[in-house]
Amino acid sequence: MSRSLVVTADGGSRGNPGPAGFGAVVIDAKTGEVLKEVAESIGVATNNVAEYRGLVAGLTAAHAIDPEAHIEVRMDSKLVVEQMSGRWQIKHPDMRELAKLARTIHPYELIKFIWIPREQNSHADRLANEALDAAEQGQAWQGSPNVDVPADAAPKKNQLVGRLTSGAPVTTLILIRHGETHLTPERRFSGSGGTNPGLSEHGEWQAAHMAKAVCVREIDVLYTSPLLRAKQTAAHIEQHAKLKAIVEDDFTELNFGEWEGLSFAEVKEQDGARLDRWLASTSLPTPGGESHDQVSARVIPAMHRVAKKHVGKTVAIVAHVTPIKQMLRQTLGAPMEIIHRFDLHPCGVSVVSIWEDGFALVRAMNDTSHLATHSE
Repeated sequence: MSRSLVVTADGGSRGNPGPAGFGAVVIDAKTGEVLKEVAESIGVATNNVAEYRGLVAGLTAAHAIDPEAHIEVRMDSKLVVEQMSGRWQIKHPDMRELAKLARTIHPYELIKFIWIPREQNSHADRLANEALDAAEQGQAWQGSPNVDVPADAAPKKNQLVGRLTSGAPVTTLILIRHGETHLTPERRFSGSGGTNPGLSEHGEWQAAHMAKAVCVREIDVLYTSPLLRAKQTAAHIEQHAKLKAIVEDDFTELNFGEWEGLSFAEVKEQDGARLDRWLASTSLPTPGGESHDQVSARVIPAMHRVAKKHVGKTVAIVAHVTPIKQMLRQTLGAPMEIIHRFDLHPCGVSVVSIWEDGFALVRAMNDTSHLATHSE
């Protein structure tokens, strides 16, 4: 039976528009236990935009807890509830984009929206104000320590003990970033909404050496992102492993929207304020594109689908920086912010093991030894 979760969310702006922030809470519907609190200051925005940002953050947190849960969203914003329920039109372009994003995070048929009086939404409201107060002091919001690790909780069991020698079926995912394109050395934004470049000559060299190293072990199944650079990288594995790659759209790169093809410096000059907000928040999408939270919402379910479909097999997945970072983050059980603490090189290889009960283990991360030991 599917788990039931409750999400309460709120947002506020001191000025409307003015300094704004949101708060959201994920609660176990059966026990009433608070499973997750999230809050963030989002710069200058309206009340309505802040409330939508709270909804997005709450759904993202709930989806990370259980991607198949039934979710009841409770908010004191009649506007958001009615618009997300499909009864009112969404006219404001910023709110329309956020509503579109919210609908992609979790299976929409599993979500129910409920309006509640403001006094019943005090927890999320308090978190939003805490985030705003912290921002006024030049600080980031710090979550309550008793939420993620309750003071009276028993020590968590080491779930790895015995697994490596148990003989239980283990699915191995080999996560491979594609080789270089002409945009890679220039550090230009290159996602799923741009020119779809192919591999450069050096990228083909990287892919050839990566495939030779990866295929030392037997590969049972091969998946690839639909983007050209990923498919061309996967073609080298196809040749060695005698496999036909399966295209999985959910493994595609983040859509950088209007920033596609631009360098960081160019975006900083043209859209610096938006860039700063995007760098500070994983829930904010690029203009006309996606957020990191949105990528996570499609990539993690795809990873679990692949693992469940190929139990006990070795599966190679050729993808991109953002999707692979999200799969590694999920495996480590780390917060979203961890994606900014490590990098992945072209044709770098990471390895994840997943057991049938969902427990997962990172075995390797960004291995590039197959490139360092060869010369052109």
